[in-house]
Amino acid sequence: MPKSRSSLLTRRGLIAAGGALGLVAALSACGGADKAKDGTGDADNAAAASGPWTFKDDLGKNVSAKSTPKNVVAFTGTAAALYDYGVNVKGVFGPTKTADGKPDVQAGSMDISKVAILGNVYDEFNVEKYASLQPDLLVTNSWDGSYWYVPEASKDKILKLAPAAAIKVGGDVAMDQALARTADLAKSLGADMNAKKAVDAKARFEAAAAKVREATKANPGIKVLVGSGAADLFYVSTPKTSADLKYFQSLGVEFVTPQKLDEGGFFESLSWENAGKYKADVILLDNRTGTLQPKDLAARPTWAEMPAVKAGQITPRVTEPIYSYEKCAQLLEDLAKSIQGAKKVS
Repeated sequence: MPKSRSSLLTRRGLIAAGGALGLVAALSACGGADKAKDGTGDADNAAAASGPWTFKDDLGKNVSAKSTPKNVVAFTGTAAALYDYGVNVKGVFGPTKTADGKPDVQAGSMDISKVAILGNVYDEFNVEKYASLQPDLLVTNSWDGSYWYVPEASKDKILKLAPAAAIKVGGDVAMDQALARTADLAKSLGADMNAKKAVDAKARFEAAAAKVREATKANPGIKVLVGSGAADLFYVSTPKTSADLKYFQSLGVEFVTPQKLDEGGFFESLSWENAGKYKADVILLDNRTGTLQPKDLAARPTWAEMPAVKAGQITPRVTEPIYSYEKCAQLLEDLAKSIQGAKKVS
């Protein structure tokens, strides 16, 4: 599981107690026919087939509704992926806008002015506002069998208000599998996967994957470290439990594998005094809002002494990818360039 913005700790120590809940128990009957007045949830969603709707999600649950959901609420990154396929959502939860009001990296191409934001940080979810949207489906990702960014403290009340579906992006799945399942979900909600944009995006992804394979063969032996910086700790991720890294590894990328993983098995946390424990030629650095970026790390001696840092071989890592073929193709293209141009310095 990636580290949340509100708490860069271990596994579901990421999860803090939930916020205040309103009078939501009586709001258990949620309509699904209303369209957002701001224009979301209409054009492409209206193309969805009528009649009963079912979708088996990656938690093994058969999610169903009387008709194709129109009032969809989603984790921001999942919503951004659906948007790329022409499926609009009515509300989002998760990192959506930055302190200056600009779209967060996880919002992708969405117009965030046209969605209701139920929570912008980890463990924040306005249940009353969610109920007022009359949701008929909640969708999110899953790293460890739970609903990502749905607060543990208010989970039961949230899940009573509408069916929920989750797509696995961690554990035993790789990026190509997470992409296919997200596309399946989008199709079930009315996306036209035969549209030129969708077909071209998938072809671009496949071509980008080939570029990564070519880069690793042309420049063998390049060691890649996946890191995330916080005030007190430097996290080194394992490629074994994240869908993106697992897929990159299958394309020939050679990762530094941390030896002593924290609870949950996603990363090893190192004090800054020990941040140079692992040597690498390229660093993929967590680009999420709330994590430290190269300019923030420049004054830290152990960071500055890392061979990859000295060589200027640092590439942003989209730690929580937007699982559309369009967005993941860009990730692969950037990765191929990084490996192809890297020098052996470790």
